[in-house]
Amino acid sequence: MSIIVKNLTKIYGTQRAIDNISFEVKKGEIAGFIGPNGAGKSTTMKIITGYIPPTYGKAFVNNMDIFKHSLEIRRQIGYLPENNPLYTDMYVKEFLNFVAGIYKIKNRKQRIAEIIELTGLEREQNKKIGQLSKGYKQRVGLAQALIHNPSVLILDEPTSGLDPNQIIEIRNLIKRLGSEKTVLLSTHIMQEVEAICDRIIIINKGKIVANEKSENINKTTEDNFVFLIEFDSKIDKAQLMEISPQITNIKAIRETKFIIVSNQDIRKQIFEFAVKNKTAVLSLQKQEKSLEEIFRELTAK
Repeated sequence: MSIIVKNLTKIYGTQRAIDNISFEVKKGEIAGFIGPNGAGKSTTMKIITGYIPPTYGKAFVNNMDIFKHSLEIRRQIGYLPENNPLYTDMYVKEFLNFVAGIYKIKNRKQRIAEIIELTGLEREQNKKIGQLSKGYKQRVGLAQALIHNPSVLILDEPTSGLDPNQIIEIRNLIKRLGSEKTVLLSTHIMQEVEAICDRIIIINKGKIVANEKSENINKTTEDNFVFLIEFDSKIDKAQLMEISPQITNIKAIRETKFIIVSNQDIRKQIFEFAVKNKTAVLSLQKQEKSLEEIFRELTAK
């Protein structure tokens, strides 16, 4: 089970919403699909789910072409779109019963009860959808995406409108589901991607600019190494450039403490510098760039 996108392009008039993009999300993998507004995230998701056709390229879900096997694929996909269209005059249970009927689910009453519990809608299940808060409407949207137990989940801003406690609950739910399903998740919340995603795909101006396992995402930018160093004596900031030609930036915190940015691991050279200059290294910490910093670097170019 997987999502495979090959050379996908979508053109509106003279604008390329997505431009020759390719990626894969495997079963048991949660992929964070992130990018600035207008980068092409929602367009890509709409193509994968069969809502709109691409101009060029192909997409496959569970090894089936999205247009040759459109109806079968829609049975296997759970989709929560960004705008979460709901029938606001229907009651929560009534709406879920309606959706379950479309999918011809057996034991409908039992499945609705299970999905209400799973998405935390017990207290709101007898209310009209129009009376719910934005956060609970979002839960109803997630419930309809899950009710037919799809093997693939496409979630566009699933925690939009939720309070901090609800966000944690839904994140935990997505992480649990991700162990057995294929999940493509779009969000603007970087902490969410860091917390639950196994793979990170960054799109900018319609092009994929990063596609890595979460633990390798730092390799997509330059100046990957950041060191926090404290010496036991005063050091001239300019003198620190002697450590390595790979250093790209130095920031003084105080006369003995510095942040050094490099495009190589220079810990050995730092200790050699300390010995040469008859000082000692009191502390040396290698720090990782945050996903937010990486995102800004890749999408601001």
